[in-house]
Amino acid sequence: MDYAAYEPGATAVTSALAIKILIAGGFGVGKTTMVGTISEIRPLHTEELLSERGVGVDDVSGVESKNTTTVALDFGRITIREGLWLYLFGTPGQDRFWFMWDELALGALGAVVLADTRRLQDSFPAVDYFEQRGIPFVVGVNCFDGARRHDPTKVRRALGLTAHVPIVLCDVRDRTSVRDVLTTLVTYAVEGA
Repeated sequence: MDYAAYEPGATAVTSALAIKILIAGGFGVGKTTMVGTISEIRPLHTEELLSERGVGVDDVSGVESKNTTTVALDFGRITIREGLWLYLFGTPGQDRFWFMWDELALGALGAVVLADTRRLQDSFPAVDYFEQRGIPFVVGVNCFDGARRHDPTKVRRALGLTAHVPIVLCDVRDRTSVRDVLTTLVTYAVEGA
């Protein structure tokens, strides 16, 4: 029972709500960058240098210049208003760290599946994961510099997505672009995916 509202001069305590969102996708697609771009706090990153132990295990095709990887999660926070926060959890992108996904997905409102059209096949496992668990998701096509732009209809067809799954072209380095992707996800998840 809340007694604060009954004391002279006290105001009622408003309930707090934290909404959990996952940022998922293949290795090197921009998950860590997306969390860092939008988080109002210094994001938590569990980045480690790629090592020789990953040679033959980790597929770095298409991202040969990448020298770090997320080994557990990325975490960021956005305050929507007093008492309402978005908690962002970036998932590891490499197969060997996928055991983390089930824990990270618990209680999530939905997910952003980041896609790189140069390596679209890396998006299939994340799409399958969320479809199989009934977790609402949107696809954010990260438009990398120098990469050919593809019509969202062609991306939808290539990923085998139903017509209701939103696809948003984005640049995860741009705060407004990331905000638009997250707004699309929350609206989609709340209005009934």
